[in-house]
Amino acid sequence: MSTTHRLAATPETVRFGAFDAAFAPVLTVASGDVVVMQCVSGPAEVMPPAGSALAIPPELSAIHAAVADGRVPRLGPHIVTGPVAVAGAEPGDALRIDIEAIEPGADWGYNLFRPLAGTLPEDFPYRRLVHIPVDRAARSCHLPFAGGLTLPLSPFFGVMGVAPPVEWGAISTKEPRAHGGNLDNKELVAGSTLYLPVHTPGALFSAGDGHGIQGDGEVCVTALEMCLTGTFRLTLEKGGGARQPALRFPRAETPTHFISMGIHEDLDLAMKQALREMIAFIVARAGISAAEAYQFCSLAVDFRVTQTVNGEKGVHGLLRKGLLF
Repeated sequence: MSTTHRLAATPETVRFGAFDAAFAPVLTVASGDVVVMQCVSGPAEVMPPAGSALAIPPELSAIHAAVADGRVPRLGPHIVTGPVAVAGAEPGDALRIDIEAIEPGADWGYNLFRPLAGTLPEDFPYRRLVHIPVDRAARSCHLPFAGGLTLPLSPFFGVMGVAPPVEWGAISTKEPRAHGGNLDNKELVAGSTLYLPVHTPGALFSAGDGHGIQGDGEVCVTALEMCLTGTFRLTLEKGGGARQPALRFPRAETPTHFISMGIHEDLDLAMKQALREMIAFIVARAGISAAEAYQFCSLAVDFRVTQTVNGEKGVHGLLRKGLLF
């Protein structure tokens, strides 16, 4: 029988901007256990001004204080909660992350662009920060521009990852890589499942970078950045799992689609990787040849640009369930 654990975001349970196989776990769970993980977002410089009606969660304020006095080193752009070890996980396994629920953790979020970042830095060489109110009950946000447009929330975690290989040392949360990390894949909402290759004992799963809503591409460099609380079921699949090829890169599924992912600084090569991963998945699951799978992808698989702003760009392929298997 599985156990449910609760992990609050505190100076002792977060890392600011890095993944590292050397990080000690803040929690160890059994395969199949559920972790309700509080995740907070945003450095001190993007918080609402003093006197604003938008309240900063006390957990986030405590982390900012710990950053200011050096107790929490700031190594990259995202505050991530974890890592959580899964007992028995070893390199070569896969970690299955079932995202059972995602709840807003604040009544606001923010969006910004800044010089030298985003998809069009040459067109927007300045900084613009906008705080966006969130109606948690209605699960919507109200834009303070575009005529005050209201948008429905579709929350997901931009960053979900395991520890990278030991040889990589500490790496930034900015770039998505084989360990997952800053995937920014808006398909990974509640009810979806992410599979990550395990590189180090315990897997060491972390999550953060809550997004209330995002378009494919995340073109200005941020989504609706906000605090979220996620309910994750962490299940170990020994040897990568019987029903899919051994994992080299992140893979996912939703109730309606199987998802392959490609990650590379060159968008063309990210596309090739996403396509190769989908071909390998189809060959393993459907028993057809690679040539047949290649043709099938051209006929029936949708490939979309995940994001273009994290150095390593992303492409994901969507195969509708029921077409082949």
